[in-house]
Amino acid sequence: MPNRREQLVNGEIYHIVIRRIEDYLLFKDIDDYYRGIFSIYEFNTTKPVEIAERRRIRIQMKKDIKAKGDPLSPGGERVSPALTLDGRERLVDILAFCFMPNHIHLLLRQLKGRGITTFMNKIGAGYPAYFKQKHGIKTKGYFFQDRFVSVHVKTDEQLKIAFVYIHANPASLIEPKWKEIGIKNPKKVIEFLENYKWSSYQDYLGKKNFPSVIEKDFLLEVMGGKQGCKDFLEDWIKYKGEIRKFANLSLGETRSPLGESGSPEDCV
Repeated sequence: MPNRREQLVNGEIYHIVIRRIEDYLLFKDIDDYYRGIFSIYEFNTTKPVEIAERRRIRIQMKKDIKAKGDPLSPGGERVSPALTLDGRERLVDILAFCFMPNHIHLLLRQLKGRGITTFMNKIGAGYPAYFKQKHGIKTKGYFFQDRFVSVHVKTDEQLKIAFVYIHANPASLIEPKWKEIGIKNPKKVIEFLENYKWSSYQDYLGKKNFPSVIEKDFLLEVMGGKQGCKDFLEDWIKYKGEIRKFANLSLGETRSPLGESGSPEDCV
């Protein structure tokens, strides 16, 4: 991944997007998605992660998945003993994430100088090495598309918009081009998003999917708790459903239910 010149500020929040070059698949199967989840957890440390330790953790994770399901579950009794990295000094707070077949969305708060850049560089080296080895890819060159994209989130309103945009992204898997023409079946999309495993949305609804990965207290407060998270996303999906009804009409400017600061599409 090319080096980044932009200086990101400690304590500030950024919406990050990283995409596979030429929109090739970033995740080909469920193991790739699990490896991606573990990558954003594993590389969020100021210290290098030794190869031998990473191998030991992965072996233990596979055993834990077979024995009791997701290794990143909360509650003590279900947390994988492989995850011994807490006590690490984190580079960023991961506030939200969403994995799509060919790209990743992350909402990050930088904790250390060059923390986001260091974190993304670790992902940009570590995940492609795994992916190429597993899938027998021997070609050289960039794996990800240029530098990662970052958008500075400056206000609570923008934060709410970013939250909705990130967690609504998987809607395109069942309703392509929904951002342009609206949503045909809002109820179906809402249900799909609530059951989409590869994002932090379930954790914000209290379903405990991958809670060890994210720091959610701050966003829960901004969003108005679990119900606020649910309401904001559902209101936007229903709004896009209404847009669908009038897709072929010229109605002038339409007000977003998220407020005057814009729509989720403005985030990236």
